[in-house]
Amino acid sequence: MTRIHDLNWMQLERYLERDDRIVLPLGSTEQHAYLSLGTDNILAERVALEAAEPLEIPVLPVMPYGLTPRFAAYPGSPTLRPDTFSAVVRDLLDSLYGQGFRRFLIVNGHGGNVPAEETTDAWAAAHSDARVRFHNWWNAPAAWSVVEDVDPESGHAAWHENFPWTRLSGVDVPEARKEPVDLSRVSDDPAAVRAALGDGCFGGPYQRPDQDVLRIWAAAIAEIRELLENGWDDR
Repeated sequence: MTRIHDLNWMQLERYLERDDRIVLPLGSTEQHAYLSLGTDNILAERVALEAAEPLEIPVLPVMPYGLTPRFAAYPGSPTLRPDTFSAVVRDLLDSLYGQGFRRFLIVNGHGGNVPAEETTDAWAAAHSDARVRFHNWWNAPAAWSVVEDVDPESGHAAWHENFPWTRLSGVDVPEARKEPVDLSRVSDDPAAVRAALGDGCFGGPYQRPDQDVLRIWAAAIAEIRELLENGWDDR
């Protein structure tokens, strides 16, 4: 048991007789330079699945749309409004709670979705018998320490998101290092953001050897698994 799609409702009901944990990955469909438009979705769902598999904890399908208004000038980067996104997260928690789940790990794969943590905190405060953990898998302490150790100059769509499963067949990724782009000097207007970013990468090396990114992956899996096992005692 891990992927909800591999279960029927009767199997999940039997699971609820012995456990109340479930994982909800959050992603975003958006530009990642030369990488897949689904990068945030692919990574959030896959890291959740690999972490939860040995514990036999079910993982919901990734929520594939998030908050990415600044990338609106890049085709294939649809965004939700913040109130819509928060409402969907609340609705999912309400629905799952009604079915008997009480411990929710949200594995977030997109920085723009971070405001939803306030939504989950408020929801948890209103449900004293439930626990919610909002976990940004890519910049949590263990995973990010690997990035800093290998090459900390890595922004959106750079090497630390360039995994074998986010690359596209037939697409050549630049070997050069991109000078970091300071978006603090750019308005949030999508056209201005695209003009500043060009290909969409924020800066740093576009790629590094697989042994480097797989170190991030191993650290992230261990970090999520630890949360699933032992991260429920406090809010």
